[in-house]
Amino acid sequence: MSKITAAITGVSGYVPEYVLTNKELETMVDTNDEWITSRTGIKERRILKGENKGTSHIAVPAVKDLLKKTNTKPEEVDLLICATTTPDMVFPATANLITAEVGAVNAFGYDLQAACSGFLFALATASKFIESGQYKKVIVVGADKMSSIVDYTDRATCIIFGDGGGAIMLEPNTEGLGIQDSILKSDGTGAQFLFMKAGGSRRPATIETVQNREHYAFQEGQQVFKFAVKGMADVSAEIMERNHLTGDDVAWLVPHQANKRIIEATANRMGLSNDKVMLNIHKYGNTTSGTIPLCLWEYEKQLKKGDNLILAAFGGGFTWGAIYLKWAYDPK
Repeated sequence: MSKITAAITGVSGYVPEYVLTNKELETMVDTNDEWITSRTGIKERRILKGENKGTSHIAVPAVKDLLKKTNTKPEEVDLLICATTTPDMVFPATANLITAEVGAVNAFGYDLQAACSGFLFALATASKFIESGQYKKVIVVGADKMSSIVDYTDRATCIIFGDGGGAIMLEPNTEGLGIQDSILKSDGTGAQFLFMKAGGSRRPATIETVQNREHYAFQEGQQVFKFAVKGMADVSAEIMERNHLTGDDVAWLVPHQANKRIIEATANRMGLSNDKVMLNIHKYGNTTSGTIPLCLWEYEKQLKKGDNLILAAFGGGFTWGAIYLKWAYDPK
């Protein structure tokens, strides 16, 4: 019997309509387009507007489109994992809200939180359900409404983040395609440099925490940048080395879209030219769990069956990792 691997058989994405440009941010905080672009590579980001709209309102359109593209009936889905840092509510899981909304009545679901590495961690986790032979159709969602936890008076963070996300379908493959290897890491000593101070069980919401603006993402930029450059580059190089890959063998680097300079450093370490790097940070900013599936969605038509892809991310916690996969289908 041929070995079963977990292959991506479809991808979809969704970004809200509202575009928050650098020009508009100039009216909100002490910054300008040149300062933002030179440091991050970001020109604009999308923002989810409207009352009572959460991350599920980003994920549901992506999942519905994914089901349509893969000719999958909602009731055929076995499992849905949602990687998110901004769940609709503390509970129930956003995954449960998504499955209910799309009609996936036979699927169980849960959320996975690993900050910007969430999609990678969820993808690796989901692949094991396929490889074991237990399930045939697993959806992995990566989505975040980062505008809900961004302080728009803090120029260190408000210029970086946007809202958006995507979804992929995982199915069994016996051709040797799909996920080949993964390296996932975490280091809790980095928690102090990128976190949200209040809102959890350690520091529940009070009038004081709200007045102190503790329910927003806090980041110590220089420390995070230093760790991210090393972490993403090291793990990407390591997964290539242990799978005997050179830069010539890799068709695409699919990097987390946190900062253009971090992406460039990772590509350089891997020996890749810029034309092999998926990039959309200029349009969407950092959508946290959403960046990698959004890249796959936008570049889908350029991907060919058998292409070697390296997915890499770094996030708060700290969390980081890389996945090596072989693309499983030609452009449709």
